[in-house]
Amino acid sequence: MANNEESRGLKSLFDWFANRRKSGSTNLERQEREIADGLWHKCSKCGVLTYTKDLRANQMVCVECGHHNRVDSDERIRQLIDNNTWQPIDEHLRPTDPLQFRDRKLYSDRLRETESKIGLIDAVKTGLGQINGMPVALGVMDFRFMGGSMGSVVGEKITRLIEQATGRRYPVVIVCTSGGARMQEGMLSLMQMAKISAALDRHRDARLLYIPVLTNPTTGGVTASFAMLGDIILAEPKSTIGFAGRRVIEQTLREKLPDDFQTAEDLLKHGFVDDIVPRTQLKNTLSQLIALHQPVATAPSMMLWESMTLSSTAVE
Repeated sequence: MANNEESRGLKSLFDWFANRRKSGSTNLERQEREIADGLWHKCSKCGVLTYTKDLRANQMVCVECGHHNRVDSDERIRQLIDNNTWQPIDEHLRPTDPLQFRDRKLYSDRLRETESKIGLIDAVKTGLGQINGMPVALGVMDFRFMGGSMGSVVGEKITRLIEQATGRRYPVVIVCTSGGARMQEGMLSLMQMAKISAALDRHRDARLLYIPVLTNPTTGGVTASFAMLGDIILAEPKSTIGFAGRRVIEQTLREKLPDDFQTAEDLLKHGFVDDIVPRTQLKNTLSQLIALHQPVATAPSMMLWESMTLSSTAVE
């Protein structure tokens, strides 16, 4: 009898420990699920876990190693533009498939799938707003849409943005991130390089400021056109910036390239970039540059001559 009671007691004790293990594993699964749901972010460079809310407060820059995580166009606009001043333009422009291009799938199908997946019509957002109270025309490329490739719509939206800025006498800032011209549009995509460059030339003739901000990555036809035509060219730290890919260049030259080849730091050393600005300092840097390059009101020549005459008379 006593043995039966002892065995029942041991069995219940084993059941209790088993239940604890089950509940513990459930809690562990719940914690892992919460981490997977985006509460924490693991840095791809240093491996440090950061609370996602803190990472966003630091503009998606790792607080430990300073790694700049890629951000989308909406987040970039929030980082740069003052609250309630953003006015998007040309949102209705939509890409078509004039060449009826097909690789693994139809280009038209690829466009529809990308739009439904990320909610963007194409790879750039343009608009007018203010940076620390100063008006600016801003274009922001988004790498999520087919690698930020430049097609007809990207070229048209950036060209219209520059033309509006020239008419309003606004400075232009374009945040670049791209894999280059969009191959599915062939020559039509390459034509955008010349079209945007012509608009920038008219903007420069009007003695207005243009600042491209090169982020990771900026390559191909974008680098070969408007990304390198700025009055002041800024870049984010460690960004990959170049025309052809590293592997293509190594195969062509048949030699190993330096580890820092096509980085923002290497381009700064060789004079292709004017400054490297951390993302957390970018808004204030842009506002300072815009303020320094504001047109200065000059007195009419007659008034200036009269003041000089009065001054010379007073000296006599």
